[in-house]
Amino acid sequence: MTASHPAPPDVPPLLVVDAANTVGSVPDGWWRDRRGATERLRDALAPLAATGLPDRAGVPGWARHGPLDVLLVVEGAARGVRPVPGVRVEAAEGSGDDLMVRLLRDAARQDPGRPLLLVTADRELRERAGESGALCVGPRAVRDGTPEA
Repeated sequence: MTASHPAPPDVPPLLVVDAANTVGSVPDGWWRDRRGATERLRDALAPLAATGLPDRAGVPGWARHGPLDVLLVVEGAARGVRPVPGVRVEAAEGSGDDLMVRLLRDAARQDPGRPLLLVTADRELRERAGESGALCVGPRAVRDGTPEA
C-alpha cells in the first residue's frame, strides 16, 4: 500500500491465483483430471481467505493474515469449477493470463493502494502483472509441494 493512496479499510487484499500454473506445480497426477485437481486447489485456498497465507519466503506480511479476497482464475478443462465460500472463481474464455492481468489492473484502478498479490510461476505473467502494482509469489506460497494421496 502506498501512503498517498491507502486502500479503504474494508477492502481486503486481493489474491489472484493462476489455477493452471499452480495445479501444474506439483506432479500429483493432475493431468488425468484437471478439473478435479483445480477443485482440490480451490478447496485448499478456502481457509486461506480467513487465515492468510503461510509464513513463507516472499510472502508479504499483509498477506500472512486474513481476510483475503481470493480469486481463482481457471481456463480450459477447469472452466466448470464453481466458487465456494472464501474463493471466487473467474473462468477465462480465452487467455487466462490476459484475464488475470485485466482483473489486477481493474482492481488497482478501482481501489488505488489496495494490496494485490498474484500466485504464479509464469515469468511473463509476473512481468505483466507488475505493471498494475501487483506483487507476485510462486505456487509454493499456497501449496505444500507434496503430492496428494
